[in-house]
Amino acid sequence: MSYLEHHVSAGDGLSLYVRDYGSENRRDTVICLGGLTRNSKDFHSLASRLSLCHQVRVIVPDYRGRGRSAYDADWRHYQPRTYLDDIRHLTAALGVHRFAVVGTSLGGILAMALGTAMPGAMRGALLNDIGPAIPTTGLEPILAYMRNSTPVSHWEQAVAHLQATFPHLPAHSPEDWQRIAEATYRVNETGQLVFDWDPAISRAFAHQDASSIDLWPYFRSLTRLPVLAVRGALSPFVPDDLWRDMGTARPDMPRITVDGVGHAPSLNEPEVVSALEQWFRACFSTSAS
Repeated sequence: MSYLEHHVSAGDGLSLYVRDYGSENRRDTVICLGGLTRNSKDFHSLASRLSLCHQVRVIVPDYRGRGRSAYDADWRHYQPRTYLDDIRHLTAALGVHRFAVVGTSLGGILAMALGTAMPGAMRGALLNDIGPAIPTTGLEPILAYMRNSTPVSHWEQAVAHLQATFPHLPAHSPEDWQRIAEATYRVNETGQLVFDWDPAISRAFAHQDASSIDLWPYFRSLTRLPVLAVRGALSPFVPDDLWRDMGTARPDMPRITVDGVGHAPSLNEPEVVSALEQWFRACFSTSAS
């Protein structure tokens, strides 16, 4: 195993699972935050590469209700304000004082919000397939997918369901699809495969009008920090007009569009790897400290 495992208590006592790559005596830290239903497995390749090649500590939590973190008895707690509070607790528990954030989808929203919630701690942000506005066209198929929590019997069926529902995921081989399936499903007590998240998350999200949320103030809170923006060319989450507006607001911000990919790029694409390494150096250069 290339990482340590922690179970950190949130402010309300709920147990949060965290993967910790390269924790030994390393000052520079990156926190990877995933999408709405995702978990720490998504970032294994990226976290391993950053830890080994750049000698950086990489913290990858499972949000409450996902992966190996405990499920919340109150579905109303499945909302960004709670997640931000959880991040504050886990950084304190793990002795992390300054960090850059790699945020995919919901994780990117949290990265922007951390620019306001923890401005003294932030060193930079990578926003993966998310911007300061949330188009409803991107949310609808994800919500429909979340509501269909029927178990499947075997991994081939899980892969087929993912391929049919999200054909533009960053998968180019059967091995890629299997890896995504294994990060999406878990084996339950009857031996069937079920989503690796609390179904109550969809209930919480249905009560939020994400399209009405103005994230521009949070985006602007990152103005003095290195920011890298990535989007999938086939993704509905960052349409061309929003992409242009982001570039106008931050002309110094590198923007990478990954061809042939929807929501969301894996961040292992060659063009992203190169830009990410430059962003990483900017976050932890002497001038950024």
